[in-house]
Amino acid sequence: MSSYVARRLYAIVALAIGISFLVFLILRLIPGDPVIAMLGMNAGDQALVDRLRHQLGLDRPLYVQYLTWVWDVLRGDFGYSFGEDRPVTSLLAANFPATIQLTLLSLALSLFFGFMLGIIAAVKRNQALDTATMAFALAFMSIPSFWLGLLLILLFAVTLPWFDVVGGTSLGGAFLPALTLALGSIGFKARFVRSTVIAAMAQQHVITARAKGLSRARVFVRHVLRNALLPILTIVGMQIGQLLAGTVIVETVFSRPGIGRLMVQSILAKDYPTVQAVILIMAMVYATTNFIVDMLYPVLDPRIGQR
Repeated sequence: MSSYVARRLYAIVALAIGISFLVFLILRLIPGDPVIAMLGMNAGDQALVDRLRHQLGLDRPLYVQYLTWVWDVLRGDFGYSFGEDRPVTSLLAANFPATIQLTLLSLALSLFFGFMLGIIAAVKRNQALDTATMAFALAFMSIPSFWLGLLLILLFAVTLPWFDVVGGTSLGGAFLPALTLALGSIGFKARFVRSTVIAAMAQQHVITARAKGLSRARVFVRHVLRNALLPILTIVGMQIGQLLAGTVIVETVFSRPGIGRLMVQSILAKDYPTVQAVILIMAMVYATTNFIVDMLYPVLDPRIGQR
């Protein structure tokens, strides 16, 4: 078990190095100069451009810039924002809680409704309710989140003024963005839970438990749901990464604070340090979440811990 944990930790470190290098390289290959973007109308003064580029360290070789940035990150310093004129760490501290709130709320919605719809569809397999549930799931999986967000704003904030048009950080303000983010995930989870539960219900030990006269509820909870949880847990870990990535679109559509919207603004402003920090943080959250999921496997199935 300890060697398994060590391998997973090494993989997270390798992922951090790979992501940081790729993001650093891609940003430098994208056309555009952050110094020109910062100076605006004053960009015609070449001496001023050269002086600012030297102050920001952008005239040094790329490998020196990368190693300097990595060393600073290891010390907890993500640099200074080119666009916001403040430390990147303070930008992350100001925006990260709103993204975590949005991600957790959408995860709770997608877990609850995804599980409920998937279980109902599995129990009512090949019946009208199963068909309606899967049609609902497929429809919301197919709708792009930016368009779904605009539809929800039109329906629940303009036609029916139940929520604010611009999403705030209160629970009411976060509901529509969270629902937009969660609906696609609900559809995916419902379809996955349905197939997993149907497969678990066909296992020999479940048929044996029914033949012994155990109640349907007891068989379902003890033998079906427990065996179906393991693959579902894997999907939940992967879906957290998808929800985090979805905040980039949803926070922009709802003009809501968060690191997704911060990243869009930073990309447009050629703000290298902020973009690098946001992507690295997102990758680490995703990797850490999947690490926790991996650690939960032996809890649900003790045979995994004995291998």
